[in-house]
Amino acid sequence: MRTAIVTIGLVVLGALSVPQSPAKEIVEIKLHGYYFAAPATVPITVAVEPGEKNRILVVEVDSEDYFRSSGVELDGDREKRLHSVEFKSLPAGEYTLRAEVRSKTEVLGTATGALVVTGITPER
Repeated sequence: MRTAIVTIGLVVLGALSVPQSPAKEIVEIKLHGYYFAAPATVPITVAVEPGEKNRILVVEVDSEDYFRSSGVELDGDREKRLHSVEFKSLPAGEYTLRAEVRSKTEVLGTATGALVVTGITPER
């Protein structure tokens, strides 16, 4: 089993008011590794710029046949910047990796990326 690090830089500027758009210019993704061997363990680091509205970070891996997500509660502008999430035993497939920072009522920022898990996953 191989492991690799995927880093997503997600920057949300609390003072920036952008009407109804995901504001691509404030979201940055850095992937260190794109291919993984099945069943893959994928550690993910997400950077979130602290902001008073930040309440939850949701990280998802999504493919045609598989979906998993993880949520981390955020403490607004008192929260640390870096967060770690690890997805274990991902089966073979092409995945969209998504990270969202949400307030109580809206999505404040989104980052997306891609990763591929190669090989054959044994049937369970």
